[in-house]
Amino acid sequence: MSSLSLADVFRARQRLAGRVAHTPLVESPSLSSLAGVPVYLKLETAQPTGSFKVRGATNALAEIAQSGVRRVVTASTGNHGRALAYAARALGIEAAVCMSSLVPKNKVDAVAALGARILISGRSQDDAQVQALRMAQEEGYAFVAPFDDLRVIAGQATIGLEILEALPDAATLVVPLSGGGLFSGTAFAAKGIRPDLRAIGVSMARGAAMHASLAAGMPIAVEEVETLADSLGGGIGLENRYTFAMTNDLADEILLVDEPSIARGIVHAYRQERLIAEGAAAVGIAALLEWRIAAGHGPIVIVVSGANIDMDAHRRIVMENADA
Repeated sequence: MSSLSLADVFRARQRLAGRVAHTPLVESPSLSSLAGVPVYLKLETAQPTGSFKVRGATNALAEIAQSGVRRVVTASTGNHGRALAYAARALGIEAAVCMSSLVPKNKVDAVAALGARILISGRSQDDAQVQALRMAQEEGYAFVAPFDDLRVIAGQATIGLEILEALPDAATLVVPLSGGGLFSGTAFAAKGIRPDLRAIGVSMARGAAMHASLAAGMPIAVEEVETLADSLGGGIGLENRYTFAMTNDLADEILLVDEPSIARGIVHAYRQERLIAEGAAAVGIAALLEWRIAAGHGPIVIVVSGANIDMDAHRRIVMENADA
């Protein structure tokens, strides 16, 4: 597969049927009142691994399994590794996951609980990816990229199909943006059906690699630092093949939100929506709470990408933002 087509996305959906959740799309009365237009939340928190990543990982591994490969390796900030381990266990494939020392312990433990081999390397996803590629070369593992892989992108793109089937008049998609697999996949599918639809990517202000790369006109290295949106950390790869160009073509706007705003998004999700959302999943809510999303383009759909936050950290954030 040298490029992605809508046919690939529909094939991915068939491949995922019965293996991942068709997640709810629910209206948020509080955010709708604030925005002045209907606002809906696409709850990828309902996936069996707690995040959207299970779509791409399952689609990729289902294809790989057909070729007889029995060992796979990846690099991850946590959620992709958990998804790969989950999909590998279901398909009877051995999985190894390379992660950096910045990955929260709860995410490392969740991957290990699914039977994957864990390797901690360096202080960035780029460091972890070097380790994963070395294992692929030296130990015979098949490498599955966390985002820059058309099979992974096609799996994530099924979110776009589900959104438009449930809400055909959606006008604006608000999607967390990191390496670009979720954003480019969701926007590709949705805009392939509705070219007039607006797609907004949202990243954290600290270490937003895709935003910096787009500003530079090419993939660049960005220091990975600690952030509440840890799942959005890491680079996009200096030799990025797909998601840089796709995000550049598909993004109508990219917004950055700071750490206090991400905390407010987490707290709003908990108090007003009764949702546990990790920092990366709360960036879209944070952007709307900051009045950063033009309300004239509604209905708005915000992808809430995952729930895999350390619960002690979540409790602390909620308590520290009691007046938010």
